[in-house]
Amino acid sequence: MSDQPERWTQAHVYPDMWVDPADDPRERDGDGPEGELATLQEYLEDYRTTLRMKCEGLDPEQLARRSVPPSTMSLLGLIRHLAEVERDWLNWISDGEPLPKLYGDPDGDFIGAAAEQAEVDAAYATLEREQAATDAELARHTDLGERLGKDEIAVRELLVHRIEEYARHCGHADLLRECVDGRVGQ
Repeated sequence: MSDQPERWTQAHVYPDMWVDPADDPRERDGDGPEGELATLQEYLEDYRTTLRMKCEGLDPEQLARRSVPPSTMSLLGLIRHLAEVERDWLNWISDGEPLPKLYGDPDGDFIGAAAEQAEVDAAYATLEREQAATDAELARHTDLGERLGKDEIAVRELLVHRIEEYARHCGHADLLRECVDGRVGQ
């Protein structure tokens, strides 16, 4: 007898995938995006969608479960962490006073991820708000070579960094989800 969940997927056509391609919201018909900016934005949105997919169908306890002790990382912690990171990016490109940390201590995003529905709802709302704020600011700057903020970060560099951050944490989410209920896939 093992306390490890049995591996499974919702896909039927391709049993090694998270969902079948016909059910995947990241699958699009037609040509890909036109131009570098649209390509970067589409990749970012796909990784955001992937993170949401990896969290679907879990209750607050499962989302807050720290699946790889002694790590404080959990799926809920990742949602909170990415909200904090979005705020950091907005601060990077702002010339004004930085907005305060959302979760206090450097590891507060993970440590404070409590298994409560109100916390889950707040985390999703905060992530959406912070994503929208950073997206709105960057939408004002379509020249990918334009340098922003006190550190003069290029728009392109920030977009690529955002993609990298979400992609890395989607990898963590794959492992965390598999530890929670055995679900695997793309």
